[in-house]
Amino acid sequence: MALSGTSTSIQPAYDRKAELQAFDETKTGVKGLVDSGVTEVPRIFHLPSPEDLNSQQPKLTLPTIDLQGINEDPIRRKEVIEQVKDALESWGFFQLVNHGIPNNVLEEMIKGVMDFYEQESKVKKQWYTRDMSGKTRVIYNSNFDLYAAPVTNWRDTFYCTMVPNPPEPHELPPPCSDILLKYSKQVMKLGVSLFELIAEAFGLKPIHLLDMGCADGLAVLGHYYPSCPQR
Repeated sequence: MALSGTSTSIQPAYDRKAELQAFDETKTGVKGLVDSGVTEVPRIFHLPSPEDLNSQQPKLTLPTIDLQGINEDPIRRKEVIEQVKDALESWGFFQLVNHGIPNNVLEEMIKGVMDFYEQESKVKKQWYTRDMSGKTRVIYNSNFDLYAAPVTNWRDTFYCTMVPNPPEPHELPPPCSDILLKYSKQVMKLGVSLFELIAEAFGLKPIHLLDMGCADGLAVLGHYYPSCPQR
């Protein structure tokens, strides 16, 4: 999420690079800004106001695919495969319901992410890094592209590769270590099923994409969007 400022354009009369560096060096992300009591969104997060803000845009509905019964009912499976095909051709992505991941796992994952970000800053700083070399199993910072993107997102993120080489529990943040491992197993199971559906939508054998290695990796990202002080 990027936020519009009160001005109509980003003002060039400030040292953006210096402000980005100062923000990065706090190692506390957007959550740290909010905790410090800021009352205005810093300029690095401002977007130019869109010229067509008042223009009429067509109402679009994201495709939602219900996976209920796909493994028990061949007719239902065929219907879902057609829905997947249509969604891929028209949108390129879609959302899933009745995907099989238990609600308690989803809720525990959300809580684990929240608990990580709501730790004391001195604890979270131990995980803060911009080293993308793979030396650390968890990469936590605010905006992976902080120094390259024209606008900074009002968001903090942690990233962890869970497959093919899952981390040991001690390599993960304590507030979410157990649920990250549990959640990843559930997502991998869903991913295998989804790749089978996509392959069939392409007119291929169900295992075609799996044989290509499409389900051989998994990375989990946990985003945190603190409340905006100017909402």
